Amino acid sequence: MDLLIRLQQVAPADAKDLFSLEFASWLDDASANEEGEGGCCCREDFVFPLAPASSGRERVIYLCGNSLGLQPKGVKVEVLKQLEKWGEEGVEGHFTEPTPWLTIDDTVQESMARVVGALPSEVVVMNSLTCNLHFMMAAFFTPTLTRNKIFIEKKAFPSDVHAVVSQLLHHHLDPATCLIEIAPREGEVSLRQEDIEAVIESQGEQIALILLSGVQYYTGQFFQLQAITQAGHAKGCIVGFDLAHAVGNVPLELHAWGCDFACWCTYKYMNCGPGSIGGCFVHERHGQAEHVQQAISGTERDGSSSAGDGSSSSGAGTSTRTRLAGWWGHRLVDRFVMDPTFISCQGAYGYRVSNPPVLLVACVRASLDVFEKAGGMERLRKRSLLLTGYLEALLTSQIPEGEVVIFTPTNAAERGCQLSLSFKKDIDAVFNGLKAAGIMCDVRKPNVMRVAPAPLYNSAVDVFEFVSILKATLEAIQP
Repeated sequence: MDLLIRLQQVAPADAKDLFSLEFASWLDDASANEEGEGGCCCREDFVFPLAPASSGRERVIYLCGNSLGLQPKGVKVEVLKQLEKWGEEGVEGHFTEPTPWLTIDDTVQESMARVVGALPSEVVVMNSLTCNLHFMMAAFFTPTLTRNKIFIEKKAFPSDVHAVVSQLLHHHLDPATCLIEIAPREGEVSLRQEDIEAVIESQGEQIALILLSGVQYYTGQFFQLQAITQAGHAKGCIVGFDLAHAVGNVPLELHAWGCDFACWCTYKYMNCGPGSIGGCFVHERHGQAEHVQQAISGTERDGSSSAGDGSSSSGAGTSTRTRLAGWWGHRLVDRFVMDPTFISCQGAYGYRVSNPPVLLVACVRASLDVFEKAGGMERLRKRSLLLTGYLEALLTSQIPEGEVVIFTPTNAAERGCQLSLSFKKDIDAVFNGLKAAGIMCDVRKPNVMRVAPAPLYNSAVDVFEFVSILKATLEAIQP
């Protein structure tokens, strides 16, 4: 709100009312102010779905990037290039310029690394999110008799829970005793950092893996990833994150923060398409080419394993890990010699198992081009803080008290684009009313709607119109 008040002071005379269409339009003017909070430089780079004819608008107001991002216009161009190459060259396309398929994932490595704050060698695009979580846990969850627990959120995304429980069962461990789940305090919705750290402090010597979200999918809370990593490493735990709702949404510094690994999808704020290829970060200390194929190392049950007791698992020092292997993790120079001896690529590339799906990588290329055009995550974060702050200010000032409750943290540093709203009135009626008016959000039962103004393509006018239509919709719904 402080930012909005400061902007109000420099707004032109006809746009002084914070809660007016004129003020929203002024915010969207890239030249509106010297500090550059205005402007939506990439809106024209995206394809917007058509709105219902009855809505009176041509395109929808799309506030659902937390679930599936809009299609960048460049996606069709990039995919068609690869389809044409396939048709014209066949198998030779693996080796011919530009973008030989053999190394097409190299073309997105540096840009993706900038988005997540990593060294290029620490980042790889491969598989899908839950598959990558399993691959990472195969390497990093090395339980012993004394250190055999996994620490997650009580309300983690269900797929994460399924993956973690199945990993425990795979190691013949009982989830009833080896799964630690943290819930918010009674009467609260978000987790407190001190409570997370208290669990790590009290049970850390039994925890083999901490696996938390970057941004919580339901509440929109942005966790303190650096502090969690430091707390976990101080107790000898491996620390990994599911960044599905964080990548492309909030600033990340994975290398500097020192977490051991992270996984993400690319179809939400990254806008790479439904079911698109996922991404992984593996810190450089775990990226050595040595690949130890041992039946015992890292999985001993007597508590003496160096990979499981924390002596080589924390942020200090390096480690050699027994990973699941496949031929695309083998070094490129002799990959096609077809020798059965596995010699790993350096860095995160050594954790790959299969050749990348070319058409999906083409989608990632197109998306990352837009991120580069936008000026990177620092500039997008600045715009995001403005849009989400404006959304919060409008909701609290224009919607009658009690009709809507925002339970995403009010501290802007503890959230990304998304605000999660709960409603007193029937949420299906609210959702249907908004949809008929040409607004796309999403609902999580029983009564939560997630609204995410994405800075790449959403505008302050989108936010203003959403709140105006929401207000009218609520008024039209009978109690």
